[in-house]
Amino acid sequence: TEIVAVQDENGTIEVTKNPERVVTFDYGTLDILDNMGVDVVGLPKGSLPEYLSKYKEDKYSDLGGLKEPDFEAINELNPDLIIISGRQAEMAEDFEEIAQTVNLATDGTKYLASFKSNVESLGKIFDKEDKVSELISGIEKKVADLNKTITEKKLNATTVLTSEGNLSVFSGESRFGMIYNELGFANPDDKIEASTHGQQVSFEYFLEHDAQYIFVVSKDAATGGDADSSVLDNDIVKNTSAYKNGKVINLNSEAWYLVSGGID
Repeated sequence: TEIVAVQDENGTIEVTKNPERVVTFDYGTLDILDNMGVDVVGLPKGSLPEYLSKYKEDKYSDLGGLKEPDFEAINELNPDLIIISGRQAEMAEDFEEIAQTVNLATDGTKYLASFKSNVESLGKIFDKEDKVSELISGIEKKVADLNKTITEKKLNATTVLTSEGNLSVFSGESRFGMIYNELGFANPDDKIEASTHGQQVSFEYFLEHDAQYIFVVSKDAATGGDADSSVLDNDIVKNTSAYKNGKVINLNSEAWYLVSGGID
């Protein structure tokens, strides 16, 4: 049995190479494994994004929710490796009791470096290093090209998460940091609190910090509720530059809220 040293949230850890029975609780990892041609035996199916819906098939065991793992079901699968991320970090020891566990969380504040490290770790574990370096360089090129355009045009943007009518805005020190740190958008507000859940704001905020682009992520749409479009239909928001120029952009909420860190 060959052992490889990989980076996870806890530093360098040693993992058995080419594990056969893999469980993942992170949809970003599922996306990467899918791109590498590596199959899994089980996952939490409850919030599966549409583009990964093939994993709803019966041949994959359903292992509870992203935050409520079914440890009995995981144990029954007898996995060789379990991959978790931020939403399960506090339960790492419970997973460890069942099988070797790797925590591949994505750090939004240094998104690309963190994404790259995770993909490289998976490439090492599953002996797909050539494949993954190709995938990474394709993404890095796209990001660099986009950054060049955005910084040359000096574009700025506000990123807002809508959840049951509440609005939160985010800085570069957040889960949506990539928009600012890697893609190069400036933020019209440099005083946003750094936090995972963002800073709650009112509609007036968008006039006060008038951005060229408003990027909207709907938590409700991502978690199976109704997409909340009231942000866009609001009379105050209609006076913003972004609205007038057709630059209020609904991002793919599943991708931005549930799957951070995937290749697709």
